[in-house]
Amino acid sequence: MLLSLAWRNLWRQPRRTALNLLSIAFASTVMVFLLSFQLGTYATMKENLLRILDGFAQVQPQGYQADPDLKKRIQDPEQLMAGLKKQFAGVAMAPRATTFAILSLGEKSVGAALMGVDPAREVQVTRLHSSMVQGRYLEAGDSDAIVLGSSLARNLGVKAGDSLTLLGEGLDGSIAADVLEVVGIFSTGTADIDRQFSQMPLRRFQSTFAMGKAVNLVALSGPSLAAINQALPALVKALQGQGLAVQPWQALEPGMDGAISLDLNTSLMWYVSLVIVVVFIVLNTLLMSVLERTREFGVLLAIGMGPGRIGAMIWLELMLLAFFGLALGIAIGGAITLVTGHYGMSMPGAEAIFSQWGLPGKLYPRLSLLSLSAGPGAMALCIFLSGFIPYLKVRRLAPVDAMRAA
Repeated sequence: MLLSLAWRNLWRQPRRTALNLLSIAFASTVMVFLLSFQLGTYATMKENLLRILDGFAQVQPQGYQADPDLKKRIQDPEQLMAGLKKQFAGVAMAPRATTFAILSLGEKSVGAALMGVDPAREVQVTRLHSSMVQGRYLEAGDSDAIVLGSSLARNLGVKAGDSLTLLGEGLDGSIAADVLEVVGIFSTGTADIDRQFSQMPLRRFQSTFAMGKAVNLVALSGPSLAAINQALPALVKALQGQGLAVQPWQALEPGMDGAISLDLNTSLMWYVSLVIVVVFIVLNTLLMSVLERTREFGVLLAIGMGPGRIGAMIWLELMLLAFFGLALGIAIGGAITLVTGHYGMSMPGAEAIFSQWGLPGKLYPRLSLLSLSAGPGAMALCIFLSGFIPYLKVRRLAPVDAMRAA
């Protein structure tokens, strides 16, 4: 009976009820869409940027992430990868050796990050091979080949087909020197990578820097970042006692992790402000309704309806309003997200900023259970709690005083 009374009372003022419903629905729509947009952008940004060079995670010697050193190495990467493959069949792995070296052409010399990679495995983990703007990427049969970032190549004044001199320090302290042919130049759109990085065949790197068969890390990838994150605890357990550490994407790209956290926290303040404003609007309207109906409540008290039941009826009115407003907002917000998620959203003029984070020209919101329920859920909780105010107000009413109210 209380439910039917609450429903009937809501529509005694249809215009007021409709405005309240629209307010809740609008706020819910905005939160569903914006949160889907943010989470979709974060996921695209992480996967795209990590696929350029880092991989979704890395297996490294203990302490290598904080202090990269050629001497911190994995002695037998083939045995390590064979063991991990048995447990993690869906994980792609690529061994790498890295150091810094001086690259020279004629009188020009530039310091660069040099990475020895297995070309056949590397293309399964990263997509640097798809960023070539001149020449080609490394191939399985290459020996004295090197590929460079576009800014690094420009600083050296080299093009595909030129020969570079490499000078560095070997693992045993000897001078590592080599002459390599530039077979390709890549441009990822990420300034730091294009300006600093170069890659050469892993076997040539191991020979030049006296590393034997050792590497410095194994980069990991898979069908998605979420799949690798899910496998990380088992990976950590599998590597216990081997002097190795698994570095998640947050450790590989701390700048991106910090930027996402800052953006999300800033957005949360806006979401909280929006929820507070809408809850206050709805609560204010309901309190006005309670004041208008004070004499009616007095009559109900006089004929024997308990104050608790009247308060519960008011609470039900509020929850019905919230339920239908939130449901409408979730439906509209979900529909907008699905449509924009399918066709994408272009933001003209922001391409340069997007490219720094590995983002494409179009952004795609992603609808998830979290984005669909977090905002409306928070609003429902706030409205539910705010219902205590009119409930307590009604419970304090005395029948005679209420009937005399103006």
